Amino acid sequence: MQEPEEKKIALELLETEQAYVNRLHLLDQIFYTELMKEAKNGKTVPEEVVKMIFSNISSIYQFHANFFLPELQKRMEDWSCSPRIGDVIQKLAPFLKMYGEYIKNFDKAVELITVWSEKSPPFQERIADIQKRKVCANLTLQHHMLEPVQRIPRYELLLKDYVRKLPPESPDRDDAEKALEMIFMVAKHSNAAIAEMERLQNLWVVYQRLGLEDDIVDPSNELIKEGPIQKISTRNNSTSEKYLFLFNNMLLYCVPKVIQVGAEFQVHLRIDVDGMKVRELNDTQFPHTFLVSGKQRTLELQAR
Repeated sequence: MQEPEEKKIALELLETEQAYVNRLHLLDQIFYTELMKEAKNGKTVPEEVVKMIFSNISSIYQFHANFFLPELQKRMEDWSCSPRIGDVIQKLAPFLKMYGEYIKNFDKAVELITVWSEKSPPFQERIADIQKRKVCANLTLQHHMLEPVQRIPRYELLLKDYVRKLPPESPDRDDAEKALEMIFMVAKHSNAAIAEMERLQNLWVVYQRLGLEDDIVDPSNELIKEGPIQKISTRNNSTSEKYLFLFNNMLLYCVPKVIQVGAEFQVHLRIDVDGMKVRELNDTQFPHTFLVSGKQRTLELQAR
């Protein structure tokens, strides 16, 4: 007799989980443990750096090795009398939110490896030494570190497939569908963590370009658009180059700095979006002009 399709997928889940736990073991018990030991002896890099590179990999490893994998193994051994995995995955799903921290930290971790490999040859040598071992299968530390980032999407794909192949009357249908919904929410959670990290990173770059003015630096601000603009001077009928940053709560009217040491722009004026009005003008001499009027001031501007 041929194995039912859903069992094949459940077995694939178990096999990939075993391989995944081996990869986590390599990251936590070999790379992290050995690099930490060297750091404690003061031979390579500060301990803090090693902790930042590996984030919460230890918690992720313990969870998969001591809980999820044994539960899956037990379930597959009992398959003939209880063909189901949905309930186990439901128990697992909330813990996968731990990945948010790891994923958020991933780009920073990879950057730290590069920076400190240049700064500290002993650190680079230690990593190279571990990478030469058979267990690494000729792959770099960065390559192995990518595995947890890809794991949740993998669960989602396998579970989607599993639900699709389940017979309508299967006792696991309700649980498996609920589990899929939960995994989907976790995937969304980690994607949101990545998006938030990127947003804050981009925001910080903008603040640096503005010279880190105290009353402007706020993590809750959202940059909507930025770009060059011409300011029209009605007094002498001329225009001068300016630069605008539009946030969700304010419009910053800036002057590009001639000598760009530190900040790129100087903030000349800040107009609150609250109560701000924008009106297009029909000016034959200056096409594409508009008026921005706010509580603070009114500006006549020309776009490209």
